[in-house]
Amino acid sequence: MNKAWTWHPLGELFEIGAGKTMSAAARKGVDKTPFLRTSNVLWDEVDLSSVDEMSIPDRELPAKLLRQGDLLVCEGGEIGRAAIWNGEVETMSFQNHLHRLRPIAPDVEPRFYVYFLQSAFTQLGLFEGAGNKTTIPNLSRSRLAGLDVPQPPLSEQQAISVALGRVRDAIKAQNQSVATAQELKHAAMRTIFTRGLRDEQQKETEIGPVPESWEITAIGDVATTTQYGLSVRGRTSGTYPILRMNCQEDGKVHYRNLQFVELDLESYHRFRVNPGDLLFNRTNSIDLVGRMAIIENDRPAVFASYLVRLVVDTNRCIPEFLNYFMNWPRTQEEIKKLASRAIGQANINATKLRTVLFPLPTIDEQQNIVTILDAIDRKIDLHRRKGAVLEELFKALLHKLMIGEIRAGDLDFSKLQLRS
Repeated sequence: MNKAWTWHPLGELFEIGAGKTMSAAARKGVDKTPFLRTSNVLWDEVDLSSVDEMSIPDRELPAKLLRQGDLLVCEGGEIGRAAIWNGEVETMSFQNHLHRLRPIAPDVEPRFYVYFLQSAFTQLGLFEGAGNKTTIPNLSRSRLAGLDVPQPPLSEQQAISVALGRVRDAIKAQNQSVATAQELKHAAMRTIFTRGLRDEQQKETEIGPVPESWEITAIGDVATTTQYGLSVRGRTSGTYPILRMNCQEDGKVHYRNLQFVELDLESYHRFRVNPGDLLFNRTNSIDLVGRMAIIENDRPAVFASYLVRLVVDTNRCIPEFLNYFMNWPRTQEEIKKLASRAIGQANINATKLRTVLFPLPTIDEQQNIVTILDAIDRKIDLHRRKGAVLEELFKALLHKLMIGEIRAGDLDFSKLQLRS
């Protein structure tokens, strides 16, 4: 740590206030006040997309309200997670699982302490498993007040906050670019799968309007293989990676968090995945069942039993085209209607999968559609990769700035692209 900084218990720099406990009476009362939960407090951001309300007696209300610049710290959940209240709403309170920190010492920049707490709790592991070990871990007011924190000169606190804020804003910009590109993709899919690319007249079909020249067919009519995966327990190491539900994301198969299995050569070849194979998620929660993902490379791997391998006749159907159609949000809504439900699980077997109807244009038009949607996917992937690089930069800067290894004034962002 920087030896030139002075250190103090956090309670000497901030007044630590307690939030209001939610009760049945508070929920049923009148003249309700909006309040923040721990779920509203993200790292360096307050999420106002869903805010609850409760009735707080007039005599208690002044002590339970937030002021612009207050620092909120989570007592439970992701312990120590913190953000600044920027006063987006005129009246806002907070629940008892949040600590409100209000500066009482001079020369305190609250946002600096948001970043310090992030470093302390996520990187240095302070108060790991804080609180009573026999209950849900929590961060008590006394433990928070007693936490030794640095107090650099105010100008340095502000410079560090600005530097980290720039990187954080750049991450948000990349995330927004991903969201915008995904909205574009969904809009393009809606147009493409109902109107095509050739400005044709539409016809009404069992699956809705499609171009007149497109046929409607069942997956079973183009499938050459529908195969259940292996019922073998995966291990942390082994000869063959086994693809599971967690390997699917946005229609692609990702080789991550892998488990491994040992197989005889015959079984390996029987269950080995190949480029162009489609893996259908047949068993999961209702939100995730029915997803499909495509194998894009020739990396050796097999697949687990809750996936169905679908291989199609490429003379009639390009697998990438079917994959896009199956992951179109409207298609996903319809597929879930086929699911058999049990407690916490839904299932769509291979027989039902073969009955799913989809539109089939010519091979040339299928390829043109895939080209368009691939271009949007590349844009989404680019912004995700930029965001991942910026996340790593943020973590590195956060650590180095908080231990005094580098100073904010020494940073040069001029050659770093911090915008989309």
